[in-house]
Amino acid sequence: MTETQADTGAAKPDGGSTAVADFGIDNTQRSFGQAVGDYGARLRGGQLGVLPALGGLAVLFLFFASQSSDFLTLGNLSNLLAQGAGTVVIGMGLVFVLLLGEIDLSAGTASGVTAAIFALHLSTGGNLLGKMGLAVFIITIIGLLVAAAMAVLTRLWVAAIPAVLAAGIMIVGVPANPWVEILLAICFGTAIGCLTGFLVARVGIPSFVVTLALFLAWQGVVLQYIGEGGTLGVGDGVLFEVANGNLSIGLSWLLLVLVVGGYAVAVLTRHFGRLKKKLVAPPTSLVLVKVGAVVVLGAIGTYLLTLNRSLNEAITIAGVPYVVPIVLFLLVIGTFVLDRTRYGRHVYAVGGNAEAARRAGIDVRKIRMSVFVIASTIAAIGAIIYSSKVGSVDPQAGGGNTLLFAVGAAVIGGTSLFGGKGRVRDAVVGGAVIATIENGLRLLGEPAAVVSIVTGLVLLLAASVDALSRRRAPAGVR
Repeated sequence: MTETQADTGAAKPDGGSTAVADFGIDNTQRSFGQAVGDYGARLRGGQLGVLPALGGLAVLFLFFASQSSDFLTLGNLSNLLAQGAGTVVIGMGLVFVLLLGEIDLSAGTASGVTAAIFALHLSTGGNLLGKMGLAVFIITIIGLLVAAAMAVLTRLWVAAIPAVLAAGIMIVGVPANPWVEILLAICFGTAIGCLTGFLVARVGIPSFVVTLALFLAWQGVVLQYIGEGGTLGVGDGVLFEVANGNLSIGLSWLLLVLVVGGYAVAVLTRHFGRLKKKLVAPPTSLVLVKVGAVVVLGAIGTYLLTLNRSLNEAITIAGVPYVVPIVLFLLVIGTFVLDRTRYGRHVYAVGGNAEAARRAGIDVRKIRMSVFVIASTIAAIGAIIYSSKVGSVDPQAGGGNTLLFAVGAAVIGGTSLFGGKGRVRDAVVGGAVIATIENGLRLLGEPAAVVSIVTGLVLLLAASVDALSRRRAPAGVR
């Protein structure tokens, strides 16, 4: 409040008028016009959010649709969802790391380790000792137990359980089973996150150095597990269906009802709850428009995906791909954690100002370690999806552009590299942009070099927008 405002408020005879002038916005419902005006003011102030990515995605769709008649076919759009799912999922985990202004360069190869271990367990029927050899087997077990100990030392108890569970699965020699393989991969991802997070949070090594070293180390581990020139298949059952299978028509519509219904209930409950408490809230008409838009877009998308998209008349391919509910589940959980829990508020607080967060009583080291655990755990899910899509795991798993595209997905979607700003949905939108670029340019017959150049330029543009928006944004929202 400026000096002029203070004088004006003090001069009013009514003692409550000052409070109304200063805090009236806290218990006033805005009109539709005011809400639109506020949004425009935020955009002018540099708070662009996911808008640039959505605009870029729309432009890409229009461009590729005009250049290729195959781009908007049902088969291609369905493939687009599966092709980009692995990158999107890994990017969703990296959002947590980026919110703290940290970086995880090892997320890609760490996902490769989790893919290698579950494929190895599957191919050996659960006998990892016989395939690895005694020395490698013992080192792996020790590594898992050390990761669990690191989690305990940081009082991150929940992260210690998966690491111990993975060691138990290996020692007991649990027979191969698709669900066991998925569990084993996720547990390994959590253990890797414990190691990375401990070195960053407790030892104090910069995340860039730690994850760069582990990027190289995990490449060697994947090669050790699989063998040079080797390839391990994922079979044709549950693991293959993760990225290549589809829900039935009935389950596809049920998914729509659950997702749209859940979204509507959550949004409307929160909105009317704020109105009941006389807190500031957007106009009800605007909220209803948002819910209606989600319902319509969801219904259209579900309808299109339930149509037969097979080019062979003897085969029917229809239904929402399995990767869609997987991504939606992670999106809902991640959004809830960041937006509606104390842990999420602590993540934003540490990302905004770690020293202030520490003085406020937040365990900064624990928060810092936890985001690496989350990133590696979710990266394991991304590895399962990617391995399922290609049908195998090779020594290059998690290498190449895996990490770059995952980080790019988060940044292009609007997550700041400087920390403190971003949401899980950013990785979904940014991943859609990257997948669209790759898919569209492939349809146009462009080589891999052009795909990399265009993707790099888009990422550079997104980082530039982020840097420029931070200059214009008020200090409190950076």
